Amino acid sequence: MSDTVISVENVSKAYRLGQIGGGTLKEDVARWWARLRGKPDPFLKIGEEHHARHMGEQFWALDNVSFEVKQGEVLGIIGRNGAGKSTLLKILSQVTTPTSGQIKIKGRIASLLEVGTGFNPEMTGRENIFLNGAILGMTKAEIRGKFDEIVAFSEIEEFIDTPVKRYSSGMYVRLAFAVAAHLEPEILICDEVLAVGDAEFQKKCLGKMREVSKGGRTVLFVSHTESVIRRLCSQVILLRGGRVDYIGSPQEAFQRYRGSQQSVGFSDGKRIHLSKYIRITNAFILVDGAVSDSVLMSVQPELNLNIEVFEQVTVSFEVLLRDANSAPVMFGPVGLAHGFKYDFKPGSYAVSFQLKLPHLAAGRYSLDLMVVESGIQFYDYLEDAIIFNALPENMATTGWTFTQARCQGCVLLDTSLPQVKNLSIDNHLQDTQPANPSLPKPPTL
Repeated sequence: MSDTVISVENVSKAYRLGQIGGGTLKEDVARWWARLRGKPDPFLKIGEEHHARHMGEQFWALDNVSFEVKQGEVLGIIGRNGAGKSTLLKILSQVTTPTSGQIKIKGRIASLLEVGTGFNPEMTGRENIFLNGAILGMTKAEIRGKFDEIVAFSEIEEFIDTPVKRYSSGMYVRLAFAVAAHLEPEILICDEVLAVGDAEFQKKCLGKMREVSKGGRTVLFVSHTESVIRRLCSQVILLRGGRVDYIGSPQEAFQRYRGSQQSVGFSDGKRIHLSKYIRITNAFILVDGAVSDSVLMSVQPELNLNIEVFEQVTVSFEVLLRDANSAPVMFGPVGLAHGFKYDFKPGSYAVSFQLKLPHLAAGRYSLDLMVVESGIQFYDYLEDAIIFNALPENMATTGWTFTQARCQGCVLLDTSLPQVKNLSIDNHLQDTQPANPSLPKPPTL
């Protein structure tokens, strides 16, 4: 139909995994050396090696995706991490090409895919406004006509003649969104970059996107925040495993999204970092000695990890608690009060510690688990490793219901001192000593 501005027909996108051609000679040599020793690909960032979307050494980020977007429509795109949202937007923005299928677009596109996308860091904010306008096909006269409005919206007048390489991430987003929204593209694409800005600026941007859509222009918006999607979007696409699971109302889309999330034990969360040294192989919550997918608000549950160590390494653990909208609630190093670090030798280990959770609102939460060196370098990072429900003690008398958590912000998470058991040497810890000699030796499990 004439009012269709985006038509996506049977689009698929495949990436090669663990093969020569990583982009630099150093990466190619590292991959080749890892394969010779039978080690995993040191640059592989997708969870398990035998992922359900792997075919040989290919990973299908998108699989036969089809949909249409009408002029003036605000389309939300949701899904778990790794579902294919960012890949879809990159294809629509012509940053990358699909492996198969075709896309038909009518109109000029402005994209906000990552902080600073399309900016030259050596150029000033003023120069980048004209650069982005030229990329969008605007004339200098048209850009000058919008220049003052762009600068006023971004609220960085004082730094407009400063090279953008000196901008903070928030300043990047302010200027990038102001340029994209004010240079009058027919289609505006945003991929969660607004999460970097402060709350007041996010509110300002959402108001601008409503204004853009009412002016007959089209907006595609990726977010995990249900309240924003409900207010802004008329239609929502739910992606799961690279495929379209649902297209329709925001209410139904989020109901399906929440219902699809795993709620017990080790989930298929996205592995962001993977190293040759150490890996989390399993994780689960114990409540009163039993594996559970529900936690009473008065209980301090026990988090248990199984890890495999391939080379000697000194690490600590970190935990990030997110609410049902993936917003961070709590973050902190494990054993914060004890300065916990450990020297691990090659072998299999079980690690357990109590989670000192705050008074959580009833709802669904997820835990990101991280293995780090010196609090800086990630050895392993699992998003949504465990998903669980927080329950009040007496729902019948308190009247609590299963609603999504409304917690905002990020507070420091403390835990008990972990107990470590080396499963490779008859359940003793003779060869695994705390890296900090002032700490007491943890008892065996």
